[in-house]
Amino acid sequence: MRWLTILVAAGCFAADFTGTWVGQVPGNRGALEDVAFQLVQKGSELTGKQYGDFESTPIVKGTVSGELVMFVLLRQEQSGNEINQSKIRFTGRMVGAEIELTRERESSNRAGSGASAAVGRAGRQTFRLKRLS
Repeated sequence: MRWLTILVAAGCFAADFTGTWVGQVPGNRGALEDVAFQLVQKGSELTGKQYGDFESTPIVKGTVSGELVMFVLLRQEQSGNEINQSKIRFTGRMVGAEIELTRERESSNRAGSGASAAVGRAGRQTFRLKRLS
């Protein structure tokens, strides 16, 4: 019976990522860009979309483990005269009532030919999101 109590108590601390989350992410030249996520958690699976000013991008793969979250977006982006499809990975965790996420571009390919494209902003950006009530 003691183990059952421990397992039930551990389940109470699992984060709930379902909801609409808003914040700002670092963009070009250090400018902050508004961003919103609609997240739906079903057990350890995470689905949803990222919303920007003129587009929405669905989550193609997402998982939740306790207070940790990971999801991937495939987004089309314009770079000069080219359209690239970029794979962007978000990893993070629940911190109090916010989600702290790190965004990292894993790859970028030319949409027409599939050839590898140069990744402009290398590196990671960390930011926080607040849930809309």
